[in-house]
Amino acid sequence: MSGASEGTRTPDPPLTKRLLCHLSYAGNRRPLYQPPFGVGKNVAQNDNALMRVAMISYHTCPLATLGGKDTGGMNVYVRDLSRELGRQGIGVDVFTRSQDEHVPHVLHDLGFGNRVVHIPAGPEIPVAKDSLADYLPEFIGNIRAFADSKVMEYDLIHSHYWLSGLAALELRQAWDVPIVHMMHTLGLMKNRVARSDSERTTRQRERGERQLLIEADRIVASTQAELAQFQWLYKADTKNVVVIPPGVDTSHFYPIPEDEAKEFVGVPDDKRMILFVGRIEPLKGVDTLIEAAAMLRKKGVLVEGCECLAIIGGESGESPERISEEMARLKGIAGQLGTDDMVTFLGQRDQDTLQYYYSASDIVVVPSHYESFGLVALEAMACGRTVVASETGGLAFLIHDGENGFHVPAADPSALADKLEMILKDPELRARIGETARDYAQSHAWPLITKRIVSLYSEVLRAYHPSLA
Repeated sequence: MSGASEGTRTPDPPLTKRLLCHLSYAGNRRPLYQPPFGVGKNVAQNDNALMRVAMISYHTCPLATLGGKDTGGMNVYVRDLSRELGRQGIGVDVFTRSQDEHVPHVLHDLGFGNRVVHIPAGPEIPVAKDSLADYLPEFIGNIRAFADSKVMEYDLIHSHYWLSGLAALELRQAWDVPIVHMMHTLGLMKNRVARSDSERTTRQRERGERQLLIEADRIVASTQAELAQFQWLYKADTKNVVVIPPGVDTSHFYPIPEDEAKEFVGVPDDKRMILFVGRIEPLKGVDTLIEAAAMLRKKGVLVEGCECLAIIGGESGESPERISEEMARLKGIAGQLGTDDMVTFLGQRDQDTLQYYYSASDIVVVPSHYESFGLVALEAMACGRTVVASETGGLAFLIHDGENGFHVPAADPSALADKLEMILKDPELRARIGETARDYAQSHAWPLITKRIVSLYSEVLRAYHPSLA
């Protein structure tokens, strides 16, 4: 899977883009969906048309390699939902900002005719998230130009993250279609756990999120915790909020025999592995995990040469000058605590290999200070792993303590060390919890979750076009 910033270079990238755009549905109007209840507009008679959704993921491409600064669970969510929508007969174009002029503007990597469309907006390079709002007008204008050039119409907009939501509000006015929006993370929640001004989000984001809670036709919350945060922090009327958790691809994330998984990732059969997967940023609490590992080594629970703390995420393969400040801080902590021989920073890993790392691990730890849901925990559970997670945000709902995983207080290395010690010393407990976790993850399989999303789309269309219902 190629990331948005890792495209194959061509002698004439603009020509490549033009050719691919012309080959991709050029000149074919896709009529709007005629659902069973009769909602839709401008539907061609006797045409077995599909619902078509404009999916907006402005700041990050769903095809990007995971573990980078602005990639994570949202990328996976948008990509896997779009693929499953295609399987269930829903057409999707995912619009994202182009970050590499050498990557074709239109990619058919989602299957079923669904596309990722890289829209030029500002320089076609990664830019700081704080600057992205400046390019929203160009992004919106070029989405409209793309749709016009393809003679495309959409039934509904599904936007992700606040910047995409602001784009959706403008497009709704132009296209006269409803919006389903998902926040993924909340600025006010991030500010509550921020430890420095650099970690705090902007007032512009807060205003944007408040506007979306008022103006979007529906808001999807990942958990009841997020719904409560809308009410508690934003004082929002949540009558248009529906709780639908993210899904997991259970055809991809499933238990792999441990010896086979360890061979794939290069871990000796007799070596135990504790695993972290996620972005390398203070919010993720990796320092808490390293401190807990140091406590366990001091107690003799983790023996030199027999255990590995593997950290997937960040830019450990870059030159020292480009390693992020947080990565440097974490490596410094590992060195000071005498665990640098045990802590391995693996850098970014493709989503297509993560199931091997989960299956090779003894425990997967999600020590975040804030998670709106915790998709890494769900993927690990689907692979039959025991998960230890902070009791915060969506993790407090996903993990049922002592049943399908374990909770610990956020930012408490001593509590985390105690929980890891208990689990490492009880292989029967690990096996039992892992089996229960795998069974629980089946209820979040993408086909089941996507059916709920499609039902929501239908409900929103009925409400938006009451005369056509």
